[in-house]
Amino acid sequence: MRRRELLTGTAALATAAAGCLGFGENDSGRLDLTVRNDGDEPVDVEVVVEGDDGTTYVEESDRVDAGVARAFEVTVGATGGHEVVVTGADWEGRLAWDAGVCALYDGTVAVEAETVSVAGECVDPR
Repeated sequence: MRRRELLTGTAALATAAAGCLGFGENDSGRLDLTVRNDGDEPVDVEVVVEGDDGTTYVEESDRVDAGVARAFEVTVGATGGHEVVVTGADWEGRLAWDAGVCALYDGTVAVEAETVSVAGECVDPR
């Protein structure tokens, strides 16, 4: 009888320790996004990050002054497709990645007068 109590207590302790150490948990994905204003005037931007399951991870607005870059760090789900859409008054930039393949995705949206350029890469493959 005492042996069974000891085994049950040991199993509970091992389960708790595994949870603290992260064993058995899905690692979240992450987006490191830079929105860069290469123009001569400030721009108002809206950043929306969504998963292909319909989850919205962030919806944020900000003003980015001329010659300035703004960083956004967003934690997303560990699997599935994700998309970031950065919009301004009359422009849009989009990037997409699969968090099941890429744990950390680095993206840049650069805005200048009449052009928008986007670039992205997986910097931490799973």
